[in-house]
Amino acid sequence: MDYVWAVFLILSLIVTQALQLFSLPANWIAIALISLWKYIYPDSMTWTFVAVIAIIAAVAEALEFILQARYAGKYGASTRGTVGGIIGAIAGAIFGAPFFLGLGALIGALGGAYLGCLIAEMPGRSRPEALLAAKGAFVGKALGFTVKTAIGATIVVISIPKIWP
Repeated sequence: MDYVWAVFLILSLIVTQALQLFSLPANWIAIALISLWKYIYPDSMTWTFVAVIAIIAAVAEALEFILQARYAGKYGASTRGTVGGIIGAIAGAIFGAPFFLGLGALIGALGGAYLGCLIAEMPGRSRPEALLAAKGAFVGKALGFTVKTAIGATIVVISIPKIWP
């Protein structure tokens, strides 16, 4: 019966990573599932392992915002534009979620990063400068999403041997 539960958990972990596309907390759901497995099967892994992958998940979340801010700045965004891009990405993910079977959250996050930065940069900046800064926020958000998703996949892959009986 342990094999059935292990297969179920591994498949659940894989499915959680698809939640990244909907801007949902996929890595945290995976950590919760892994923690539940550790609680039910205490000999499968150590709590240190669970803590380390939780720290890795936290780093992934931070990297998503850091990369967006870094690229916005690299493309000329001010602090106001960077913050506008981050707020826009969050708002876009929330408002886009009901569309395209939930995939609108990703589109909304990317578009929101662009528009949020653009709107914040328009006062006091020329149009080409504001558009370039918004492009940086978009590129940074896309790169941050990619890095966070890759780290989430890594968490799943390194957890599978600990779960398999």
